[in-house]
Amino acid sequence: MPRKTVLVTGASRGIGKAIAVKFAKKGYNVAISCVRSKERLLQTQKEIEGFQVSCLAYMGDMGDMECCQELFSRIKTSFGGVDVLVNNAGISYIGLLQDMSSQDWERMLHVNLTSVFNCCKLAIPYMVRQKQGKIINISSVWGVTGASCEAAYSATKGGVNALTKALAKELAPSGIQVNAVACGAIDTEMNHWMASEDLIALTDEIPAGRLGRAEEVADLVYHLGYKNSYLTGQVIGLDGGWI
Repeated sequence: MPRKTVLVTGASRGIGKAIAVKFAKKGYNVAISCVRSKERLLQTQKEIEGFQVSCLAYMGDMGDMECCQELFSRIKTSFGGVDVLVNNAGISYIGLLQDMSSQDWERMLHVNLTSVFNCCKLAIPYMVRQKQGKIINISSVWGVTGASCEAAYSATKGGVNALTKALAKELAPSGIQVNAVACGAIDTEMNHWMASEDLIALTDEIPAGRLGRAEEVADLVYHLGYKNSYLTGQVIGLDGGWI
């Protein structure tokens, strides 16, 4: 039986890296991308290849369709196509909406939402031909409830959640499942800007009493990518009971 292939965007560190490594451990071919950290991406590639699987590393902006087309062309040549797509690439912005520039707004949409559209659009034809496939979008609890001083981020993740639900209905007849993981506070570099007293206050708000780990997100994503052909169109909260 041929190996299946997973594509994880934004995989040079944090949640994306943990997901890519998890699938590698389970014997998948892995394609990874990031837009800035070439050294980290190559380090992730090296770790993945340590599990005796093939890894394609690509530097490029998933919000740019031409970059996505080049990546998918390389994946087709190397592996045939994408069986599991994990849309993880994302950025955050902290600040009042009234202080946010139009350029920052457009960048937030570009990275967090357009990238999901681009990768889904290019992954779907192969999945339809195979009559199976999994799309997992990494979202946030703020896409469900909204967060003060993160209005634009909340809007993009809300968009991801709505896209997940709609696309699941569109693709279910083709045997493809689409789900999202709405992460709470996960212990990654994205949260390291916080002062220690703010982190303590945040932890006190979370019933589980701690931040989540990237590996816990990876475990859930792998489960969604490997099993459950009837589970689709869901936005699954992973937040320690926080929201």
